[in-house]
Amino acid sequence: MAKKKKVSHEAPKKKPAPQGKRKVEIVMEEFKEGKLKSGGSGKTVTNPQQAIAIALSEQRKADKKKRKK
Repeated sequence: MAKKKKVSHEAPKKKPAPQGKRKVEIVMEEFKEGKLKSGGSGKTVTNPQQAIAIALSEQRKADKKKRKK
């Protein structure tokens, strides 16, 4: 009897794009310097997870704009 191939039901993980990785680095530098502000209220961001979320959001917006051209 032939051996059955093991099937993984997990989706393959995507690697971050080089531009996205750089964007996160830039935003984290701003966060560490205390210069990163949140969008609506303009308050200084104090949570590193929020800083990463801001970086990823900005990158998605930039990618969307880039695709339209």
